[in-house]
Amino acid sequence: MFGIGMPELIVILVIALIVIGPQKLPDIARSLGKGLAEFKRASDDFQRNLAEEVRAQDEKEKAAKESETVAEEPPKRDLAAEVKAYEDKAAQEATAAKDAGQKTA
Repeated sequence: MFGIGMPELIVILVIALIVIGPQKLPDIARSLGKGLAEFKRASDDFQRNLAEEVRAQDEKEKAAKESETVAEEPPKRDLAAEVKAYEDKAAQEATAAKDAGQKTA
């Protein structure tokens, strides 16, 4: 933990006890513990949000790549509809030619 061993920690606690006093030391330790816990919560929340943003960005890139692949493919043709349209057009032309032939006769 920050390179502080047990002897250094004892020296720090003894100095804190002398400077702060035995009455206020527990309150200060409690406040310090709450502050560290809040810092840890905020740090975890930041890491979680960062991971979500990275995941969302990856999904956007994947969707963009998929849409590029789909856009590169030629559109699929409906051959049955094309044949039907061709037959209808041919039938209309035949009817028009037949009507034109009857008018001239």
